[in-house]
Amino acid sequence: MTIKEQIIKTIERSNPGSIYFNNSFPKYDDVYVRQILSELCSQGVITRISNGIYVKPILSKFGIVFPPINDIVRAIARRDKAKILPTGNTALNQLGLSTQIPMNSEYITSGSAREIKLGNRTIRLKRSVPKNFDYKGELMPTLVQALKAIGPKNLTDEHIGIIRKLLTDHPEEKTWYKDVLLAPVWIRNIVTTLKKDIANEQMG
Repeated sequence: MTIKEQIIKTIERSNPGSIYFNNSFPKYDDVYVRQILSELCSQGVITRISNGIYVKPILSKFGIVFPPINDIVRAIARRDKAKILPTGNTALNQLGLSTQIPMNSEYITSGSAREIKLGNRTIRLKRSVPKNFDYKGELMPTLVQALKAIGPKNLTDEHIGIIRKLLTDHPEEKTWYKDVLLAPVWIRNIVTTLKKDIANEQMG
């Protein structure tokens, strides 16, 4: 079986929406893999979603459906062995603190900064300081980024209500006490007060 046949077989066995890069087949030379993936793209086996990024197409009656942007970003992070976090409007939308779907998705990363064009949309990855990735829980790091995007002067009662529900639904007790110390002081004060209110309500 040729290298191309082996790559085709791997792709055929994968789920629709699987994402591939030039280095997704580490046994083989990246340049050669790039040529093969480009050929398979021309043949319709995979679809190029950006330079060097391919996907096994998800087919619907409306045509090809691309994977969610978050899946693409996570695949890039796995490839680069980097950590990522949504920030700005992307973090707000993911946590339900904004209903606005941003045209451009923003993330911070411990890896390389880059911009990825997906049609008329853009994924921006900005390199950030290691401290932003020291959190152990799943909610707190994204919540911190979302609150930074809002700012202390623009926080509304509606925001507080949503944050209270997030903290109730995702208590993350094992990581909470260390994670909250990493947050900026004004954010720490807000979430600590909410956690105390939640605890008092549950005790009552």
